Amino acid sequence: MITLSENIQLKPILSLDAATLFKLMKEVYPLAYSDFWLDKGDWYVDSQYSKAHILKELSVENAEYYFVIYKNEIVGNVRFVWDEKLANLSAEKQVKLHRIYLHQKTQGKGIGKEILAWLNEKVKQKGYGIIWLDAMDAQPKAFQFYKNQGYIYHSHTFLPFDLMLKEFRKMSQLYKKL
Repeated sequence: MITLSENIQLKPILSLDAATLFKLMKEVYPLAYSDFWLDKGDWYVDSQYSKAHILKELSVENAEYYFVIYKNEIVGNVRFVWDEKLANLSAEKQVKLHRIYLHQKTQGKGIGKEILAWLNEKVKQKGYGIIWLDAMDAQPKAFQFYKNQGYIYHSHTFLPFDLMLKEFRKMSQLYKKL
C-alpha cells in the first residue's frame, strides 16, 4: 500500500483482484462515458476489464496498476507504463499515464492532483523527463484538469471502437516535461 495523504492510498492490483476491478469499472465507467457509446459502454468495460485482458495488462513488466483508495473505499484505478514513447516527441525517457478513472462522487476532492503529484515525483526519481497521456476531447473537465496540471497538447488520435459514436472518438495526446 502506498500512502499519498491521510485519506488517499494506492493499492497494487493483483491478478486475484480482477473481479473487483471489473465490478468497480461497471459502476465508474458508465457514469462518465455511457453517452459516448451505442451500447452505453458495455462492450468497452466487458473487453478492457475482462479477466483475460486485466491479466494481460498485469503481465506487462514495465507497467504499474493500482486501485485508488479514498477514505478506505476503492474509488478508482490508475495505470502507467514506463518507456512507452509518444511518437515525434523528444528522445527523453517517457512514461505513459495509461489510465486514471475516479468515481464521480470523489471528483473535486483533490485525488487526481495527489496522484499526479506522486507520479511526478516517482518519474523524476527514476530519471524520466516526460509523462504523457491521451485525453478525450469530449470530456472538457478532464481535458482542462490536465492542462491546469501543466500538460501541453502534442497531437491527436482517434479511437477505433465501432460502438463508440464518431463525434467522441478524438483523443488529444498531452505531455508534461518534468
